[in-house]
Formats: sequence, C-alpha cells, structure tokens
Amino acid sequence: MRGYFPSILALAQSLLRSPDPCVVPFGGHMYRHSFVAFDSYCQQEVVGSLVTHVCSGVGGEVDMALELLCGLVTEKPSEMALYAVFVKGILDYMDNLTPQQIRRLFHLLSRLAFGQQQQGSHIQDDMHIVIRKQLSSTVPKYKRIGIIGAVMIVGSMGAFRPKVKESQNGSLPQETFRQVTALLELVKSSSESSPEAAALYYDELANLILSSALHPQVQEMIGNSVLNDFQEDFVVDLGPEISGPFHFTPRVMYNLEDGETPGIAINLLPLLAKDMQNKGEHSQTKKANKRVSLLCLSPFFRLLRLCEEKQNQGDLDEIDGLLGCPLILTDMDVLEKTESLSKAEREFLCTLLFHTINWLREVINAFCRQKETEMKMKVMTRLQNITYLQTLLERALAGTPGYVPPVANFDGECTDGVLLSSAAPVNKAKKDGTGKKRKASGKNSSESSSQLEEPNEADKSQQEQPEKEKEKEIRQGVSLVSYRPFFRELDMEVLGVLRCGLLSRSLLDSELHTKVQEEVLLGPAELVFLLEDMLRKLEFSLTAAPAKRLPFFKGRADKSVGFSHLQQKSSKDIASYCVQLLPTLCSHLENCHNHFQTLLSENNGVVDGPATDVQEHQLMSSGYQLLLQVLNTTFSWSGFSQPGQRSLLKKALGVLAERLKGGGSELTLEQLVKHSFEYLVNFGSTMPSLSTALCLSQLLSTVSEKGGNPAAYREQTASLAKRFLSQDWVTASGEKERGIKFNEALHTLLRIYLGHVDDVLKAVEEIAGEGITELLNASKDERSASWPTLNRQTFLVFYKVLMSELEKAIRKIPAGKVSDNTEAQREKLLTWNLAVRDFHILVNLVKVFDSRPVLIACLKYGRLFLESFLKLGMPLLDNSFKRHMEDVQSLLKTFQLSTRQLHHMCGHSKIHQDTSLTNHVPALKKCLEQFVYRVKAMLTLNNCQEAFWIGNLKNRNLKGEEILSQRSQGSDEDDDDGEEEEQQCSPLPQDQSEDEAQETDSTNVNREDDVDQDDITDDSD
Repeated sequence: MRGYFPSILALAQSLLRSPDPCVVPFGGHMYRHSFVAFDSYCQQEVVGSLVTHVCSGVGGEVDMALELLCGLVTEKPSEMALYAVFVKGILDYMDNLTPQQIRRLFHLLSRLAFGQQQQGSHIQDDMHIVIRKQLSSTVPKYKRIGIIGAVMIVGSMGAFRPKVKESQNGSLPQETFRQVTALLELVKSSSESSPEAAALYYDELANLILSSALHPQVQEMIGNSVLNDFQEDFVVDLGPEISGPFHFTPRVMYNLEDGETPGIAINLLPLLAKDMQNKGEHSQTKKANKRVSLLCLSPFFRLLRLCEEKQNQGDLDEIDGLLGCPLILTDMDVLEKTESLSKAEREFLCTLLFHTINWLREVINAFCRQKETEMKMKVMTRLQNITYLQTLLERALAGTPGYVPPVANFDGECTDGVLLSSAAPVNKAKKDGTGKKRKASGKNSSESSSQLEEPNEADKSQQEQPEKEKEKEIRQGVSLVSYRPFFRELDMEVLGVLRCGLLSRSLLDSELHTKVQEEVLLGPAELVFLLEDMLRKLEFSLTAAPAKRLPFFKGRADKSVGFSHLQQKSSKDIASYCVQLLPTLCSHLENCHNHFQTLLSENNGVVDGPATDVQEHQLMSSGYQLLLQVLNTTFSWSGFSQPGQRSLLKKALGVLAERLKGGGSELTLEQLVKHSFEYLVNFGSTMPSLSTALCLSQLLSTVSEKGGNPAAYREQTASLAKRFLSQDWVTASGEKERGIKFNEALHTLLRIYLGHVDDVLKAVEEIAGEGITELLNASKDERSASWPTLNRQTFLVFYKVLMSELEKAIRKIPAGKVSDNTEAQREKLLTWNLAVRDFHILVNLVKVFDSRPVLIACLKYGRLFLESFLKLGMPLLDNSFKRHMEDVQSLLKTFQLSTRQLHHMCGHSKIHQDTSLTNHVPALKKCLEQFVYRVKAMLTLNNCQEAFWIGNLKNRNLKGEEILSQRSQGSDEDDDDGEEEEQQCSPLPQDQSEDEAQETDSTNVNREDDVDQDDITDDSD
C-alpha cells in the first residue's frame, strides 16, 4: 500500500473537503489509518495536510481536521510530538477560527507541549510567547484568544495524573505549581481592565473545571480565591436601608428564604448605578479602585458553583443561600410610565432587567440537579421569576428603541452585528411561520405581540386584539427572539426541571401545627420557556449536517452565539439525553391533549367558547406545538440511520409505543413504529391551531419513515392532513386564523397531503374542480364548503401547491415504450388525459384570479409542465397514435386550450411590461414552439403530416381582446397549435386567421419575435 500513498493522501484531502457530510468522516478514517500504518515521511505528510485543512478557514473542514489531530495526539502522543512544530504553525492563522476551534487548537497544542511525557517540550517557550503577546494586546479579539489559550495551557500543566509516581506523594512539582499560579495571575491582571475579558476568563476557567481533571492543589487554589472574591464583589449584608444616590428607589425583591429578614442580598442596582457612574467619569481614579462590573456576576457565579461541585462531589450546601437570597432591584411599577423617564433611565432599567434575568438563569443552571423538594421548589419559583421578568423586559424594550443590551456570551465577537435582528425584526417574526420559534417566552406571551404600543395599552389589547393586527404588530414589535444572544446559556441539565409536575411541602406555624401546604407548579409559561430552549438546542445540534454548511458570504451574526457549552457535547449525547426525557415529554403532550379535550367538551365542541382564557389558551397551544416540534427534531436526527444508534432509536420508539400498549421490550422495529404511529395519531382530535396540526403531520411522517415500510402509513397521514385541511381554524378569541404564518403552515400541510395521497391527479382534480368551483360561487368573504381552509385569501397558497404537485406527479408517470402492449398504453394515456385536464382547469382559473402572483405561478409551472409533457408524454403519443387515435386526439385538443391561454398570458405580460412576469416569457414561448413542432414530428412519424398546418394568430390579452398596437406585426410567423390528425384534416376552428400551410417555416421561428405572439381565446370554452 505504501506505493499508493500519494493517491491515498490526495483522495483523503478531497473527501475531507467534500460538501457532502456523509463522506467527510471517511476521509478522516483514511488520514488516521495512513498515520498509524505508514512510515515517518508519510506521517509528516499527513500532519502537514491536516494543518493545511485547519488553515483553510472552511468551517466543517477545520472542525474535522482539528478533531483528527486531537485524536492522533491522544492515540500516538510520542509520534505526534515529533511534528509539533508543524501544528504550531496554525497559530499564525487563528484569525479565521471560531472560539470553539481555538479552544480545540490550544487543547491540542498544550497536550503536545505540556503533556505527560513532555516530548513536545521544545514548543513550550513559543507557546508562552504567543500567549503573553495575545494577552497584552489591546484588540479584544486577540485578548480573547490569549485568555482561551492560557486557560487551556493551565489545564494541561495542572492536570491530575494519577498514574505518575511522583516523589512528593502525588502533589504537583513545586515548579509546575508556580508556573500555573503565575499564568493564572497573568491572565487575571491582564483582563482586569476590561469586564468583558474578565468575564471570558471566568467562563473559560469554569469550562476547564467542568471538563477536565485538574490536580486537587490547583483546584483548591482556584476555588478559595473565587469564593472570597465573589462574596466581596457581589454579595452584601442587608442593613436597615440601602444608601446611595440612585435614580430609582432600591428595593429588596424576590426573597425565597423563610426567615423574616434575609441576611444577604445580591447587590444588583447599586453596582449597576456605580458602574454607569464610572463610565460617565473617565477619570484617573479608575485605576485606584477595583471596578466591579455586573457583566462578571453570572460568569463568576458559574465558576464558583463548578468549583464547589467539584470539591464537594456535587454538593452545593456551602452556597445554597444564593438560590433563595433576594436581589436589590427597584420597584418595577415605573415601567407603567416609561414615557415619563429619560432615555438614560429607560436604558438603565433594561440593563438591570437583563442582568437580573441572567443571574437567575445562572442560578437555575447551578441548582437544577438538586434532589430535595425544597430546592426544587425554589428553582421552579426562580423559573417563574424569569418568565415574569421577561414580560417586563419586553415592555421596557418596546419603549427603548436602539438600545444595545449588555453582553452575556463572551467568547464571540461581542457586539458585531448581533443586534442586526432587532433592527429588522421582520425576519425574526417569520420564524413563527412554520412554528420554529413560537412567541417570545414571556408569561403573557401575547404582550410580545403588542410591543410598540405603550405598556398600559399592551394589557388592554391582550384580550381584544384581532389576529390581523397582532400579526402586523408581531412583525414590527420587539420580540425577545432577536435578543437571544444577550441571555446566558442554559445547561442541558436544566431541562430535567420538565420532570417536575406539582411540587408541594407542608409548612409549620408557630404552634408547630401543619399549616396549609405550599405548592409550586410547572405552569404553561415555564413549560413554554423550557421547551423553547430545548428546541433551540436540538435544532442547533441535531439538525442534519448539510444545513450547517457555511454560505459563501459569511453572515455577520454568528449562529453559534449562546451555544458554547452545548458545542462541547456530541450530538449522540444530546440525542440520548432527549430519549431519557421522552416519557416526561409524552406526559406533557397528554396533559395538553387533555386540556384541549376538556375545553372542547365544556364548550360543546366550540373552540372559542365564553369560558376560554385567551392567554392560557395561547400558552397551552404554544406548549403543545413546541412538544411536537421537539419530538420531530429528535426523531429527525440523522444519526438514527447509523447502525450503531439502532438501539437508541428502538428505545425512543419504545417509549411512545409503551404509552399505548404497555411493556413492549421484545417488539421489532416495525411493530414499534406501528404502535408509535397509532399513539401519535390520537392527538389529531385536539389540535388548537393549524401550525400545531402541521407539526403533528410532520412528526407522523418522520416516525413512519423510521420503519422499513413507510408506504403503509401514507394513507393515514394523508387522511389526517385532509381532515386538518377540511377544518375551520379559529383562534381562542373567536377570530378566523389568517396571516402569513397561517399561509405558510397551510402551504406545507397541503404539500404533505398531496405528497402522501395515493392518486395525486385525482386529489388535484377534487380540489381544483370541486373546492375552487365552490369558492367561485360563494360570496366574497365566504370559503369553499368542502375545503374550509380554501378562501380568497388562501387561494394563492392552494394554487401554487396544486401547480407544483401536479408538475411533480407527471414526472413520475413512466415514459411510453415501443414494447408496451395496448393495455399499458391505454392506462398511461388515461393518466396523461387526467393530468392535462387538471392542468387545463388550473390554467383557466387565471381568467378569474388574475393577480400578479397567480400569473407568475402559472407561467412558471406552465413551462415546467410543458417540458415534462414534451419529454415524457410525446414519446407515448408517438407509439400509441395508431392504436388509440381518438384518445390522443382528445388529449391534444384539451392541451391546446391550455397552451392558448398561456399565449394570452405572455401577451398580457408584454403589454404590462412587468419584469417579474416577462422574465418567464421567453422560456415559455420556446416550449410552446417546441410543442408545435414536436406534434408535427409525431404526425410525420405516423404518416399523417397533411393533417398539420400553421396559421398566424392575433395577439390577445387575458380577456381575449385583440392587442391592437401589435397588429402590424402579424406577419411574424406565429406558431400556435393548429395541429391535428388525419381523421380531422379540415382546419380546426381555433386557427381562425389562417394563412397558407407553412410546414417549411420552422426556420423562421425566432424566440424574440415570439414574445409578441399570441393566440385566440374565444373558443377555449
């Protein structure tokens, strides 16, 4: 094999660069085996090639190459140490790397330089020089690289190595400990001047403590300094009053401790006021006092919590006071009169709210795994605090346009373009469309829709705001979706809180009698909050890899902001964590189902009964939808198709199947899919909105594909989708569902229906023939009786889907072969007849619905239909003309009516000079022309050419009126379809302006002239 090495290397290189994510790992295997199997020259080439990949700056390629290098350092440390100098070369190309990639690079280099065997010690000095240089830089980007690198080096130098028998009974060598301490001091001192840098240092150190085994000495040193500093900086003892010159009156809030007077509090308002004041005075005194910034509060607490966890084996007793201790804030009633506050005061309030929410998010991260009921109740209460504070924040932001929040994730480009989204929330609001990110996660999520109004109006408008206005306001409102990067990341473990239902504990009064029980419930708002976070995490880490390829122009807003902890977990770990949560998710799903079932039975099947609480209804339906999306994203994970994950897939499906049948451990995959499908179909009866119905349909088709026989479930999926399409969708406030999101969901659902139905052509005819006819006969605001979702507002959605699905369906009709027998030919002809009839119905609708989007759809899909007919339909007509002359003749007659209408549309586009229409005209004209000559060829083949002739046609518009301005151009050869067969040699009625036969004229035909040509429409009925 050694002789083939250059070819192997070249193949591995191109595989690693491949845009197809399936072959990239294969290239990786080739590299790894080449390194292990071949001699040192080849090893050097392999390392050189991988380094080149890393320096390319292309996302997927860099990740894979770094992963391979890390793997090789772990497997073959002594061999890799020889090539450390090559790897060190990457340090010159760090500008293109993401923070996660820089972490991996330094992890790799520090393992080489400071690893156990110290073979790569010759690059230690270079590493120290690079780190010092980066740390002393004043450019934030380089300082960030320096901090990340230094912390990684500390991880390798101070690692705990139990195998090494050291002289000092297992303690670190004095010199190493000194170096570690010195390096940490250096990072600390160089990041003190900038709160962002200090916060990043705390975050990186926390990651290190979480992910690697540090030597107990190093661990302890870090832990002690952290605890003291945190108390000194952020915790205050509560006296009788809080003094200081503040814009707002300080108030001690959100206390969860039982005692009457809490001892300590988190010093939020005073610190923020002081920080703002310091920013105002750029004076010399800044160096003298240590400046404490609230930016560091959450990262510092995360570090403190992880140190405590590591030192006390997960026990947080030392710091559990911080979960329930109050915060020094101000009375939030000031938000009721934001217009009376100055801009600076409004921004101060927003910043205070951001810091408060981020502190609470970090507190939940810390205590979500505690087992005691009391702790769980406090965590749940903190969750409720967050959902409430978010509604306040939405209001505050609405009154503070142009405000940039404090940074919360410090490893990215902090302020570069993160707020693009809030400048253009229009794009963000669209996310609701297919239900990706439903409603800002607030307690009263309907408030997020009335952002730009004054807060007091927001309350009033909650109840009576019609959907249409809501739609409009969501588009221009300030939804928290666009502020996601400014919130601290929640850990995956927080999702364990979903397991809590109702928590309660008994309280004793002063006489030690059991008083009323105190209860905390995971309410709808908290459920939605957690599920939204879960869905974002799953979409980030489980979505199929092709979607993750970088676009040519790199967008400014980095998609991975706020997922840095998640990126350190593999997608397999995340999928298996979701499978563990599945029983809980199913319970929540059943609760939502029961909630809406009860609602329907109480209101005698009416959705918007008088007893409906609009706000609760919205939250419950958001929760219902999010649950279905979470399940869908989990089951759509591409990893399930790998043989190694088959058992995990069976376990996941087993959870769903068990809900229906009970204990089914020995079932086959096929049976599990069947039971899971049956379980999920039951939820179809209580869908609160069309978008939720869509999510259920998508989930069903995802689950059905997991077995070996998805076709078995097509009929059920189609009938369920049809049921949803035939339902009248009404919101809780009694309005009909409508708007962009509704239309998008309808579009996808209709495609699912037509994609799963047995006979697409028949289904298209049913909708176009019956449904649209009913709509035409109904009054203006009425809908079709048999398809209630079809009305004049949604006609375009239906039209586009019908056209595209019809065109897709005819591409699947098998092409005619010469060897086909009469029966087979007849069957194919019948199918084509039906398709052409459907096409004729759809094209003719343009006469009634002549809006621009409908015309564009018709021109676009009309051409595609024609092309498919020429490619697949005409060969069939060639072969079956003699045996089935009548059928062929009627098919062509029907088709001619459609092509004539298409000609009129070309004329219409030309008169109106609308570029969005005329763009489609040349290609369509070309197809129409090809069609004429293709029919001529067919007749010639069947010795029937005398039945064919061409006449000049007048240009007409959509209504069939002649276009006079172009009359003079009548001499341009015009090519309509005056073609027929020997049975009807007489001229057909449609060729009214006949000239002499011009069979030889085909050379004249010129596409530019054709833009003006048109046909006749009067007799198309």
